[in-house]
Amino acid sequence: MGGRVAVAVRWQGRALPGFSQQLRQLARATLQRIGISQGSLAVLLCDDRTMELFNRHFRRENKPTDVLSFPSHERLPSGTVHLGDVAISLETASRQAAAAGHSLQREVAILLIHGILHVCGFDHERDEGEMEALERKLREELL
Repeated sequence: MGGRVAVAVRWQGRALPGFSQQLRQLARATLQRIGISQGSLAVLLCDDRTMELFNRHFRRENKPTDVLSFPSHERLPSGTVHLGDVAISLETASRQAAAAGHSLQREVAILLIHGILHVCGFDHERDEGEMEALERKLREELL
């Protein structure tokens, strides 16, 4: 891999022009700042229905959510470590962006940082505020 993180961005529907590249750059910058310089990460931008199916299957919650993370850290045949997957609901992100008074792109970026931290083992539900502090710092530096 040569010290680079490969980031795949997949859209369930129509892609926002130029946004996939921005998300790949943000993902790499986020990972670099937390000390990860090699591996692969997959990002899915989907709708609420898909997110509800994921949430029901993996968390036993029968509703959509904004972001889900699926840590993997599995070594692939190529020798690369797949860090994991992040799924983001564009419908939920759009509602949250409107409520917060900022763009959909900013909301998706916020959710991507959050999801990446979960993929990398951070857990705001179990720590003493470390993840929230790191997330706040990353937002200030990267967004």
